[in-house]
Amino acid sequence: MFRIGYRTLKTGVGTAVAISLAQWLQLDNFVSAGILTILCIQNTKKKSINASWSRFIACVIAMVLSAGFFEFLAYQPAIIGLLLLVFIPITVALNIKEGIVTSSVIILHIYSAGNVTAGVFQNELGIIVIGIGIALIMNLYMPSVENKLIEYQEEIEKNFYKIFCEMTNYLKTNDSHWDGKEITETEELLKKAKTLAFKDVENHFLRHENLYYLYFKMREKQFEILQRILPIAASISLTIEQGNRIAEFLEELSEHIHPGNTALFYLKKLYDMKVEFEQMELPKTREEFETRAALYQFVQEMEQYLLLKSSFKGIKKNENEEREVNYT
Repeated sequence: MFRIGYRTLKTGVGTAVAISLAQWLQLDNFVSAGILTILCIQNTKKKSINASWSRFIACVIAMVLSAGFFEFLAYQPAIIGLLLLVFIPITVALNIKEGIVTSSVIILHIYSAGNVTAGVFQNELGIIVIGIGIALIMNLYMPSVENKLIEYQEEIEKNFYKIFCEMTNYLKTNDSHWDGKEITETEELLKKAKTLAFKDVENHFLRHENLYYLYFKMREKQFEILQRILPIAASISLTIEQGNRIAEFLEELSEHIHPGNTALFYLKKLYDMKVEFEQMELPKTREEFETRAALYQFVQEMEQYLLLKSSFKGIKKNENEEREVNYT
């Protein structure tokens, strides 16, 4: 289905406004203001600021160098090549190489003018300011992505819940017909969610981190633990008391999570369960020994899983309320 995104819409409107304003001010080469606007509209506010600053500084340097090269050497095509041989390394050294293309347009404007005057400089500065300024104004508005981040959060938690349910079922029955599709789904969801959360950080000048980004990073680490746990659970071929206890723990973990139930509460329960296991009789057969060893490793991984969650401070829904995410 054909769809116009926010960036496309802002680019179209901004370009038209920049060209119209430059033309109304009767600037020469007024269409170049539209080119600058197109190049300076980016996906995020921070990228737009950086692109605009790089292009402005590069254009000013290009104007100064053009005056020196053309006036003191000659208005010849070879001089343009010589100028670029000097100008491009300067932009790279100053980390403003994004401005090479737009600055080249300015250089060609001055070359076409045939002489350097205050009027030529004023004209080029007008084009630069209008093009960059309109782009910055258009990029002041960025649509909120919080609803989409919440959607990703809920989908990931739903998949986590399904994974835990399947592990619980297997530990109780040693039987499973799960196709594991939630594993690949969760991996993809985490990638998309982290990318979107990072983009949200880039749209806030005074924000250096995003709670959603930290949340998805935490979930990613927990997901790595789940990926390690699954083969351990699959290797267990014997149903024993310890396995049933762990299954009950996982079931409670997945079904009774709310803001009052923190990871610290479940860490305490896990610790008590480990102490209880240590006091049980030693395994009588090799198969039981291997099963209990696998379950012990399972419990160790679950401890790391909960420690990751306990270090996360939660997501604020508003200034007066902290919304605890739905899954420990």
